[in-house]
Amino acid sequence: MRSNPFKKYVFLFFCISAGAYSQNVKLITIDQLNERIKTGKDSTYIVNFWATWCAPCIKELPHFERLQAEYKSEKLAVLLISVDFKSKLSSAVVTFVKRKELKNEVFLLNESSPQEYIDRIDPSWSGSIPASIFIKGDKRKFVESEFTYEQLLTEYKNYKS
Repeated sequence: MRSNPFKKYVFLFFCISAGAYSQNVKLITIDQLNERIKTGKDSTYIVNFWATWCAPCIKELPHFERLQAEYKSEKLAVLLISVDFKSKLSSAVVTFVKRKELKNEVFLLNESSPQEYIDRIDPSWSGSIPASIFIKGDKRKFVESEFTYEQLLTEYKNYKS
């Protein structure tokens, strides 16, 4: 019995398509985050710290998605860093990301001491979320508040130049 090559191609196409649209949430340390930013000096980075249980964080996530989509032709990288517990990676974070169909890169912070990573991110950070960092080369601006889309867009435009 001969197999149908068309069926194999259709199956392969659906497997590849499904993989292309599924969001992968990776673990990241502060050192890995800093290295990532260091290698992209010509890009503007917006790093947003959020959690699946944080209502203001969830409210502003679509603004980061919209900004990345509208400015995809520019050297902009929006990184969404969840501060949920590592044990919640599959049960909460991945599920949330898929349900919300987030397109930006999503990471789960892989650090054990909150006070240490908070101080390393920005000494002025109280630890509350949402919080974001705007980074372009050696310039950094830390913002510990929720954004409307207009505020985020203004901050990005002021910062990228």
